[in-house]
Amino acid sequence: MTVERIEFELKNDPAELDRLAEQLEEFGQRFSMERRCIFEMNLAVDELFTNIISYGFPDDKDHIVRVVLESDGHTVTITVEDDGAPFNPLTAKEPDLDMPLEETPVGGLGIHLCKNMMDNLKYCRCESKNVVTLTKKLDPKKT
Repeated sequence: MTVERIEFELKNDPAELDRLAEQLEEFGQRFSMERRCIFEMNLAVDELFTNIISYGFPDDKDHIVRVVLESDGHTVTITVEDDGAPFNPLTAKEPDLDMPLEETPVGGLGIHLCKNMMDNLKYCRCESKNVVTLTKKLDPKKT
């Protein structure tokens, strides 16, 4: 079984969101993934990247966020690695989805979406880096 893999680095800059979306789109098209699958991957990784650059770096220095996309045709694995402050998204408080929108506190919904858009989410703090691994099963009839 052949595994396709691409790696790229992004600066901790919101302007990099466009490049992130382009890379995910190209990767999804390479495997003829459903539009919905590409959308869900993009939404989840966009949210992770936005959280990293918004909250992960307490300084104004340049940092690199490394992204690895892999697929064997059955599953996509996305690994996002940064050297920001330790943050485990698996321990984030679940939002109260029954609360009226105007009473809902800001925050938490993006991580909830990540967890629900992808099939699996793992976190580890390895060598002073946050490493988040997302997996998504592909519909074999659609690829």
